[in-house]
Amino acid sequence: MSTLTRTVVPARFFFVPSMRSEWLKIVSIRGQWVALAAAFLATLGFSVLMSGSFTAQDMAKPDFDPLRSAYFGLNFGQIGMISFGAIAVAGEYKTGAIRLSLVAVPHRGVFYAAKLAVIGALSLAVGLITSLTCFLIGQRLMGDHGVGLTDPGALRSVIGCALYLALIALFSAGATVLVRSAPAVICTLIPLLMMVSFIVGDLEDDGGIADFLPDRAGQQILLQDPSGPLSPWAGLGVLVLWTSAALCAGWTRLHRRDA
Repeated sequence: MSTLTRTVVPARFFFVPSMRSEWLKIVSIRGQWVALAAAFLATLGFSVLMSGSFTAQDMAKPDFDPLRSAYFGLNFGQIGMISFGAIAVAGEYKTGAIRLSLVAVPHRGVFYAAKLAVIGALSLAVGLITSLTCFLIGQRLMGDHGVGLTDPGALRSVIGCALYLALIALFSAGATVLVRSAPAVICTLIPLLMMVSFIVGDLEDDGGIADFLPDRAGQQILLQDPSGPLSPWAGLGVLVLWTSAALCAGWTRLHRRDA
């Protein structure tokens, strides 16, 4: 039946219904909203604490970056996005519902694309709300040392922060399709994105491998005056490559292996 459907009905006719189905799957599970809320609250909470703790002497230093300082909590908020991407995928494998999903949508590429589209759209929307809120509150707390949206790099940092969070969620989703375990992905990505780049960076000079790890490269987009081998958009491009690799690996597993 699935072979006949795949042959007769073009894949494009499955995409919109598949997106609706994936949307319902995600929004109907409380844990997904908890993960997204955690990403917002952790990023905003730690960012506000940091922005409000700077003294006039701190902000007068030549190397003070009012943009990056407003997103300090991103290092903690990305844990919520990692969890969101992992849980959005792993639930179907844990319950066995993935078999029903693949019967309903026999085109696996359409199923995969629809799931990623919903995960990406939701994480990007939450990311935009998070980044704009952090920026506006953070700059206000910095007073005269803060910047406005029209200042150099400001709008880029707001958009870049949202893209960073969305890419992290997709990175996590692709990795989860590959290993089919949310705990395994969460326990791997959290140390990778929060610890490894700092440890590696301390062991080498600028321009080393640490600058090309996903978190450090991607967060170049947040800096007002980036230093190192990567420009803001080039750094985000490196994160796109990391994410693409995870998504391609996930697709290979989904395409070649049984549910």
